[in-house]
Amino acid sequence: MARRPLPRILSNGSAQLARSRELARTAADSATDVLHPLITITRGLRRLAAAGRRRWTETPKERRGALLFLVASVLLVVALLPYGPLCAAVTLMAAAAWKGRDRAPAASDGPDESQSERLKALYEALVPHFSATEDPEPLYAHGGAWDKAFPTYAFDGAGRISHLVVRYPAYFTDGEAEVRTRIEHLLAAKSGRGREYHFTWDEEGNQLTVSVLLPLPVDIAAQRFVTTPGETVLGFTDPTEVRRTLPLTYGEQRRDAPPVVWRTGLRSTEPHLLALGQPGSGTSTLLRSIALQALQHGDVVIVDGGGTGEYACLTGRDGVLAVECGLTGALAILEWAATETERRLIAANRAHQAGHPPPDDTKRPLWILLDRPTAFTHLAAADDRKDPQALLQVPLRHGRPANVTVVVADQLDSVDTLTDAVRQHTRARVILGPATAAQVESVLGAPPHTTPVDQVPPGRGYARLGTGPVHRLQVPATPNPYDDATSDALRQAVLDLLPPRTTPADGETVPDPDPSQGEPELVEPEPAEPEPVESEPVPVLTEPEPEPAERKPVPVLTKPTKTS
Repeated sequence: MARRPLPRILSNGSAQLARSRELARTAADSATDVLHPLITITRGLRRLAAAGRRRWTETPKERRGALLFLVASVLLVVALLPYGPLCAAVTLMAAAAWKGRDRAPAASDGPDESQSERLKALYEALVPHFSATEDPEPLYAHGGAWDKAFPTYAFDGAGRISHLVVRYPAYFTDGEAEVRTRIEHLLAAKSGRGREYHFTWDEEGNQLTVSVLLPLPVDIAAQRFVTTPGETVLGFTDPTEVRRTLPLTYGEQRRDAPPVVWRTGLRSTEPHLLALGQPGSGTSTLLRSIALQALQHGDVVIVDGGGTGEYACLTGRDGVLAVECGLTGALAILEWAATETERRLIAANRAHQAGHPPPDDTKRPLWILLDRPTAFTHLAAADDRKDPQALLQVPLRHGRPANVTVVVADQLDSVDTLTDAVRQHTRARVILGPATAAQVESVLGAPPHTTPVDQVPPGRGYARLGTGPVHRLQVPATPNPYDDATSDALRQAVLDLLPPRTTPADGETVPDPDPSQGEPELVEPEPAEPEPVESEPVPVLTEPEPEPAERKPVPVLTKPTKTS
């Protein structure tokens, strides 16, 4: 059967529609060019009218009569002058044309000379890595065009690259970590050192996106975070990394920031935390921040291996069971913690077997915070005593069902001294301070997606929870309030979060200091002067007097004398 041809309107209708659109677009462009002065004057009149209306609204009511009289007088004078209305109309049209002009700056067609030189140098540096002799049409070649390799780029005010999209050939081995690290190091060095760069590899599209990260805020002070029981804020990160934000207070201002939240409890997959860093990197600050948050719903045990008194402000507070700085006290409190963990497990197991809910004393979280426990390892070996880290095996292995959480903070050069139990059971990791990419990968188990810098503020580092992504981290400022170098604002922020003093056993209440006056200094009390009391008679050895006959004489022991 013969096929009937399509109607003419359907066979060449698309071409006619395209031609009609082109004609309409041409006519519209021509009309715009012709009517451009009229469009400009109309826009200017509208802006002048808006400005006049805004001036009339801002004028006080008691001055509007005078302003109206002034305008009417000017109009009357202009109307009475020869050629006054014509001059007024010309002046109005000129003002409208000036006011309605397009004041948008002309977009530059491309980068300037210095920016072109920087992009060309970066292109030449990538040629040995992205080129191959067998490629018939190489994208990267010495003396080639860089605009094909860099489709998108942006520069900051200092003339350095702030955003760059790099195209690379499909045969480049972008799946190897070492090759990626080499390219990232090269781009960071050529784009400008001292900044953190974020690299996004699109293996499917053969593109690499390089963006400069803004510094994380360091002015976040310790405060009450809006979290639920079992959530601990380790710090804050980039807004593109997490989907949650927390309302924060900055003096009198309030704003939201994306947090790094660590979840603990029965359903946690990372029940214990290990924090490492260089001296002065902020590991003690992190432990103080965790302790202040943990005291809202649980009890805290602190072991300070450094012995510098960083946790003296927590001594004697409600919920703080002990703050130990010596080897003997650390062994005693850790042995108690291991026994308490076993007791909780046994009590919860018996309740489960009997079909009852767990006892209340097993539901309250117990936090064991250890700062530099490796310092006790050397002391214990010298005194031939047990290593305190050996007592952490039970809380680390069985702490999750018993609501026991262990947090260990130490220095990077003491990683080899940590026991296997500490390294294996601390799945939440934090590294603070300046560190190389290799050190970050060895601690967190994954390389960072940014380039670490040499100079960082205290509390700045990276965090990884279990097998999750690596986040940039800035710990909230939680200094020691007894340190003289602490500012008044940060000291008061920490003092406001401290729980009240523990009530002594005899029932006397220890008054809590006034927060407005700060925490009192720890000064040894001067010995009080004794109250005057009546002096008791001092016994004097004298010969006994003869007693009356009705009483029985008391024998007196005397030293026998020799007779001649």
